[in-house]
Amino acid sequence: MNIGVFASGRGSNFQAILDAIHQRILTASVSLLLSNKSDAGALEIARAHHIPAVHVSQKQFSDEPSFAAAMVRLLKEHDVQIIALAGYLKKIPIPVVREYRNRILNIHPALLPSFGGHGMYGHFVHEAVIASGAKISGATVHLVDEEYDRGPIVIQKAVPVEKGDTPETLAAKVLRVEHEIFPLALQAFAENRVIINERSAWIQ
Repeated sequence: MNIGVFASGRGSNFQAILDAIHQRILTASVSLLLSNKSDAGALEIARAHHIPAVHVSQKQFSDEPSFAAAMVRLLKEHDVQIIALAGYLKKIPIPVVREYRNRILNIHPALLPSFGGHGMYGHFVHEAVIASGAKISGATVHLVDEEYDRGPIVIQKAVPVEKGDTPETLAAKVLRVEHEIFPLALQAFAENRVIINERSAWIQ
C-alpha cells in the first residue's frame, strides 16, 4: 500500500509512520510527502529518507479547482492509494476528497466528536479540553469527508486529564497516543480490515 502523507509542521506523526514501517508494524511505503509549508520539518524528514517531497500551496494557483487538480495529479503520479493527514492544517479540497473517498485518514488530538471542527487544532484543542473540565482526552483517527472532523471514526485511544495538566503537558500525552494509533489504523487499511458505512467505520 502506497501512502501519501500530508503535513504542515515538524512531522512527528510522519516520522512515527516511517518508524512503524521500519519496525514492520506497518506493511506499506510512503510514496509522497506533500506540505503546504515550504519550511515544514516534514519535508526535510522526507528528503532524508529519499521520499519525494513536494511543497504545494493554494497560493501557487489562481483558483481552488486548479489547486485541487494539481494535487490529484501529484497523487496519481506517485501512485498514492491512501492519504494520511499527519498534522496537515488546511482543509482538503472537495474534488480530492471525492477522488479519494474513504481513503483519506486524519489524526485529531481529541476524542471526536468532542473538541473538533473549524479552528480546533493544536494547542487550541488542548486549551479547550482543559477549560471544559473534561477528565479524559485522547486521539482519534477518522476518515475525511467534506466537513471538518466529521468523517467516520476508525480508532480512538484515551488519556487522563490530570490535575495540574497544562495544554503543553496534555499535548505531549496525546501526541504519544497519536504516534501509536495512526500506524495501527493505516495497517488495518493495508490488510483490508476496515468496514465503512455512511456514518461509521470499524476494524475487523
